[in-house]
Amino acid sequence: MKKENIPFMVIAVISSIGIFIMLFILFFLIKEGLPVLKSVSLKGILTGTDWYPTETPPALGMLSLIVGTITVTILSSVLALPISLFIAIFISEIASRRARSFLKPILELLGFLPSIILGFLGMVVIAPWLQERFNILSGLNLFNASLLLGILVIPIVGSLAEEALSAVPKELRDASFALGATRWETISKVVFPAALPGILSACLLGIMRGMGETMVVLMAAGGAALVPLSLFDPVRPLTSTIAAEMGETPVGSPHYHALFFAGLILLCITLVINILSSWIENKRKVQAS
Repeated sequence: MKKENIPFMVIAVISSIGIFIMLFILFFLIKEGLPVLKSVSLKGILTGTDWYPTETPPALGMLSLIVGTITVTILSSVLALPISLFIAIFISEIASRRARSFLKPILELLGFLPSIILGFLGMVVIAPWLQERFNILSGLNLFNASLLLGILVIPIVGSLAEEALSAVPKELRDASFALGATRWETISKVVFPAALPGILSACLLGIMRGMGETMVVLMAAGGAALVPLSLFDPVRPLTSTIAAEMGETPVGSPHYHALFFAGLILLCITLVINILSSWIENKRKVQAS
């Protein structure tokens, strides 16, 4: 074997192992999740709003869990993504080199903040404040969980978006300035569009991070399997449901299989988001060409 083929073989083996692991996870979710359809129909799972898995017979409607997952993800993204992009633009295009060398490591360090700490702050600080400020029954609700998830997402999206902006060649900026463009015109019409694929990837990763988060929503979302009608209604996303109930569920029961089916639904949601993102990116490339 030639020496130059060794790195290729190593990369191929590692990649194959990663693909195998992902296929195994998918197979395991399908194997353990689909048996729930023997106890309840797919329509009943996707459209039912009653989640009482310990009753006889169990009520395994997951619509409220799915809606809770989607609403928490959307609201946290609405709160976090604009702030993340403004931070990325400031660090990459406006801040001085000295300020950039200080702010970028701080932003990256914030990304390692344990989610359980944020959940604890949501329970003991934000929840009482919301309850007193808005005169609501409980501060553990959709808004509390979304706010904390947004704080968790900001460092990830901001750091990756800053790297995408910094990767834009300096020649593009110089050419824009040479044509008489202002700094803001250069950022908005030259640098940002050039870095848009990387920025979209950063936003997608942040959305996935928020959707897959467990501890924050488990501690701060309220834990009620309800379809939220306002920002201050408690919710119970799929991730917190799996984390809270799996440890006390009898193996092989309909409840057990329903939790694995919930994981399969979560996987399908992330797949749909990835496909939609790829479609938008490909459509933009076609329009650009």
